[in-house]
Amino acid sequence: MRTMTGQPDSGGGADAQRGGGADPQRGGAAPRPAAASGRPRVPRQPGRPDVLTFGETMVALRGSGPLKLGGTMQVSIAGAESNVAIGLARLGHDVRWAGAVGEDEAGQLVLRTLRAEGVEVSGAAADPSAPTGLLLFEPRLPEVTRVHYYRAGSAGSRLTAGVVERAFSAAPPRVLHLTGITPALSPTAHSAARHALQLAKDHGALVCLDVNFRARLWTTEKAAGVLREWIPSVDVLIASDDELPLCLPEGAGGAEAPGEAGAPGGPQGAEGAQGAEKAPEAERTQEPEWAPQGAPHDTAATIASQAKLLLDLGVGEVVVKLGADGATAFTHGGALHQPAKAVRAVDAVGAGDAFVAGYLSALLDDEEPAGCLERAVTTGAFAVASHGDWEGAPTRSELGMLGAPPGTVVR
Repeated sequence: MRTMTGQPDSGGGADAQRGGGADPQRGGAAPRPAAASGRPRVPRQPGRPDVLTFGETMVALRGSGPLKLGGTMQVSIAGAESNVAIGLARLGHDVRWAGAVGEDEAGQLVLRTLRAEGVEVSGAAADPSAPTGLLLFEPRLPEVTRVHYYRAGSAGSRLTAGVVERAFSAAPPRVLHLTGITPALSPTAHSAARHALQLAKDHGALVCLDVNFRARLWTTEKAAGVLREWIPSVDVLIASDDELPLCLPEGAGGAEAPGEAGAPGGPQGAEGAQGAEKAPEAERTQEPEWAPQGAPHDTAATIASQAKLLLDLGVGEVVVKLGADGATAFTHGGALHQPAKAVRAVDAVGAGDAFVAGYLSALLDDEEPAGCLERAVTTGAFAVASHGDWEGAPTRSELGMLGAPPGTVVR
């Protein structure tokens, strides 16, 4: 596995407090370089793993039809953070996953699968007094899948700050990737995530947060309270358009409930879903205002104003997932929209995690927003066109396959 080099130091910039100079609050850690536009850059720190992520990964059972009728089930694993880790590892990055599994056969399956995919798991813990969580997928209609969670009291939900502490002590990462799922699992998991943010600051690691709101785990009010507290520590924020209000200050947009998971534009909307128009080039504007083809102007303006507010609060980059309409990245230098890739949709589950993996991969490769968005919608499209949470994640050599004409046979 190869370690990617970071962005060259630009010598400061508009966001100097994030990386242009020494920051006494970082405890002497190496400052993170920033471009002149204020865009966050991955620190150049050879020898450190590219990405550390942590959270709960469960055993996943995928039914062949309605569960009440029985039938066959396919056994795998699933978890937002481990999905991202696998996606990054397949693209050639040095990735570590920390979390807790039960001291059981299901936990062994989780760890064995991650190791087989090239993800380093030495920071994981085995809990002898709690089971590994379980996730059931029930395909109910061709376009509708029901998901059933059995994670209350699981080992993963009992994740502690000690697991995160050990992971950072072993090898501080260049990038810390968090999701809004982990703090919703339990008070101890919430504390672990908060501690990770502090450790990232102490070690000069770039912080990426994928909101990933789950209504079954917590309310919008509780989610907003946590996310608003975290925003000043976030370098790259990734969210669907209806998740953005959860990150805004109280009274600046409200904490409206995001759409249902799996709906276009919802937290698991299909980045790269079917029916999207493919544009040859991403379209750049000088101001953070954009409008995907057919999108109402007031909707676009609202998202742009929300993103600008988050940038003003200290976020270096706001990436908004728009389902079949693609995605838009907002930076202090402007906004850039990338249409989705047109593919035949098979399974939208995991598309958001694949999108994040692609975006972080390109960021680690020193790509500008256009390159990051292009790779993100590409990896998202691979997920949409494949069954499973992570099974369809592409390797680096496969990224160009989406451009092949129908019926192509690669020999």
